[in-house]
Amino acid sequence: MPRLLDTLGLRLPIIQGPMTGSDTPALAAAVSAGGGLGSLGCGMRSPQAMREAAAAVRAATDQPFAINLFVQPTPAPEAALVAAAMRRLAPLYAKFDAEPARPVQWCEDLTTQLDVLVELRPAVASFTFGILTAGQVQRLHDAGCAVIGTATTVQEALAWEAVGADAVCASGSEAGGHRGTFLADYASSMVATLPLVRDCARRLSVPVIAAGGIMDGAGIAAALALGAQAVQMGTAFLVCPEAGIPAAYRAALAGAQATDTRTTRTISGRPARGIVNAMMEALTPDEAAIPPYPVQNALTGPLRRLAAQRGDAQYLSLWAGQGVAQARPMPAAELLALLEQELSKSVAACD
Repeated sequence: MPRLLDTLGLRLPIIQGPMTGSDTPALAAAVSAGGGLGSLGCGMRSPQAMREAAAAVRAATDQPFAINLFVQPTPAPEAALVAAAMRRLAPLYAKFDAEPARPVQWCEDLTTQLDVLVELRPAVASFTFGILTAGQVQRLHDAGCAVIGTATTVQEALAWEAVGADAVCASGSEAGGHRGTFLADYASSMVATLPLVRDCARRLSVPVIAAGGIMDGAGIAAALALGAQAVQMGTAFLVCPEAGIPAAYRAALAGAQATDTRTTRTISGRPARGIVNAMMEALTPDEAAIPPYPVQNALTGPLRRLAAQRGDAQYLSLWAGQGVAQARPMPAAELLALLEQELSKSVAACD
C-alpha cells in the first residue's frame, strides 16, 4: 500500500478539513506551510472564486494543498416545492424585516468546476456528497492531482477505491458539517469514526484518512493505531483566527458541548451536524417536507447572511462536530505545532 505522506509530500499526517463557507486561503496556506495539508472548500465557490482562492494560497506557500468539491447535480425543483419552502421560511426572514426570494442559481455547475480544477492542478482534489466516474478520476490523475473521496460506510469507501481514488476519507458520525453519504440512506450510514476507520483500513488497499471527533494529538495517534494513515480535522481548525466565520459563530463554538450538536437537514436540505439553535428548532417539525440540498441551502443563505450581519447566532448554520468542547482557539501554525508535540508524546507513551 502506498504511504500517503510520501505521495502527498506531507510532513504531518494532518489534513485541514474543507469547510465550504468557513475556510479561507489564509487557513489553508498556514496548514500547508506548517507541514499538514490545507484545504479549500470550493463546493460553493464560483470558477473565478476558485481561481482567486488557489492563487492566494500559492502566493503564501509553495507547499501542496487540496481543493474540495461537492459531487452534486444542478437541481430543477418543482415550483410548488420551492413556494412551500419559501412560505415556511417567511416567519424567520420577517425577524430581520426581509422576505425569502428565489435565487438566481441553486448551486455551482460541477462540470464547470471540474474543468477549473483540472486547470488549477492542485496537489489534491477531494470530493464529498457523491462519487466521480473512473473517467473523471483519470482526468484528474492526468492533471497531476491525487484524488481523495469521502465515505461514510465501507461500501462507499470500496466504491471510491473502485473508480481509482488514491485515498478515502472515512467520515464518522461525530464529524461536523454535512454528511457525505451517497449510496444508502442517511440513518443507516451514521457509522462512528472508530468502527468505520477500522473496517475501511482492513478492507481497502488504498490509504484511509480518519475524520470525525479528532481534536488533539492523542486522537490522531488513536486513528493511526486503527490503521489510518492520516486524519482530517475540521472543527479543530474552525476556531483558528484564520477561519472565515462571523463573531456570533465563534461565540457559539466557545460555549458548546458535544450534547449541543445535532444532525439535521432543516438548514441546508442535507443532513449536517451543528449546534442547535432557533432556526433548527423552528424548522424541525417540517423537516421531512424540506427540499433537498442545494435548494434549501440556497433559500436559507440570505437569512443566514442577515443573521451574521446582525450578530445573531440563532439563525446561522453553526456546523460543528461532537469534539467541539475540545476546540482550542489559536493560530493554525501554533495548533499544528501543538498537535505534532501531542502526537509525538502519545506515540512514545505507547512504545
